[in-house]
Amino acid sequence: MISVVILTLNEADNLPRCLASVAWSDDVVVLDSGSTDATVEVAQTHGARVLTRAFDSFAGQRNYAMEQAGFRHPWVLHLDADEVVTPALRDELLALAGTAGTPFPVYRVASKIIFMGRWLKHVGMYPAYQVRFGRSDAMRFIDHGHGQREVQPPDQVGTLRHPLEHYNFSKGVNDWFARHLRYAEREAGLMLVERGQPLHLTDLFSADGTVRRRALKRLAARLPLRPWLRFFYAGVLRGGFLDGIAGLRYARMLAIYQQFIDLNCIELHKASKAEDGK
Repeated sequence: MISVVILTLNEADNLPRCLASVAWSDDVVVLDSGSTDATVEVAQTHGARVLTRAFDSFAGQRNYAMEQAGFRHPWVLHLDADEVVTPALRDELLALAGTAGTPFPVYRVASKIIFMGRWLKHVGMYPAYQVRFGRSDAMRFIDHGHGQREVQPPDQVGTLRHPLEHYNFSKGVNDWFARHLRYAEREAGLMLVERGQPLHLTDLFSADGTVRRRALKRLAARLPLRPWLRFFYAGVLRGGFLDGIAGLRYARMLAIYQQFIDLNCIELHKASKAEDGK
């Protein structure tokens, strides 16, 4: 079987759907960041174990779970409360965990962003991957922007065929913008770091999708007019218009988020120069 860890903060509304999608696991751990709603009660009602830790970063939370949760099983799946494991993904995970001598210690999974009642197949950048499943002795994370990244090199990461469903607008667009205002400062710091790293254009043509995406991000960090470019990339080049009005609205939201990041870049750069001038 497989252990499951779910990160939460005030997720009483989302958590029942997430927990129902992993009811097949007999070891579900909810790592809560200090919810003030009924999140903990919902988790306990569904039979989940609850740990509490003040949030510092996604990598910090996930690593704490890996080291302190005392999982019953050697394979662990990481989720956020607004994510859902589909039956197809469940079957794939159970088959993999039941196979002796699996070729990879960790596996990445894509997510299908659901917005305005539909899957954003194009503008949602599908398939964008994150490592969320792996052996408990091997899966660890490092901070990267507002999210996290695995410690393994790309050649040690497997890819799952079936995706998660991600309901990241389930609390409304105001909540989405509030979260991304917080994320923007971390992303701005990462962007300044990306600008300082060498740009290997050959990586843009790598056979490895992860290498290509990371090279594209380093290139994008150096370009002007990034909010406009992000809208054009998401809404046109990625075919966001094919997702209908929901796709175009989401492309605009991504452009606004990019503006948040750029404004934070300006502030961080000025603060760094002022510090250097002291």
